[in-house]
Amino acid sequence: MNQNEEILSENNEAVTDNVPANEAAEVKPDAKEGDNQAELAKVQSELAEQKDKYLRLYSEFENFRRRTSKEKLELIQSANEQLIKALLPVADDFERAEKSFKGTESKDMEGFFLIYTKFKKTLDQYGVKVMEAGAGSEFNPDLHEAITQIPAPEEKLKGKIVDVVEKGYLLNDKVIRFAKVVVGS
Repeated sequence: MNQNEEILSENNEAVTDNVPANEAAEVKPDAKEGDNQAELAKVQSELAEQKDKYLRLYSEFENFRRRTSKEKLELIQSANEQLIKALLPVADDFERAEKSFKGTESKDMEGFFLIYTKFKKTLDQYGVKVMEAGAGSEFNPDLHEAITQIPAPEEKLKGKIVDVVEKGYLLNDKVIRFAKVVVGS
């Protein structure tokens, strides 16, 4: 044996000579087991906390994704709202012109009616609908704007629409212009 090996063997014998074998074996595993259990409990609590944070973050992200997709869909559906609102007076003018030309039948009017029909089809294509508000129907403040009240000509017209001054319009079931009506009192 060389000198280093002899010194190591002497040190090992000295350490084992000072502590009885059964005490050394009992002390070390109990201390390690207690430490391991405490560390395991700590790691498990940290894991549970991290899982909770993950679930909360995931659900928050899912809510954000749903909300964003809903907003995009609404934006797409109502993207042309301002343009359509600007074109509604043109539709009113077409209707007034059509009423004034009703009695006259002429080849010159044919082009006008073709343009008006195409204009109505284009509005329909983009989801614009005329609000159904005729004389005798119920007044609904969510859809109609009462510009005046007059004494009802008949008892059955009290609280109902007597006349429609300006048509209302819906864009994808959203009111973009309220119908202006006269209500019987």
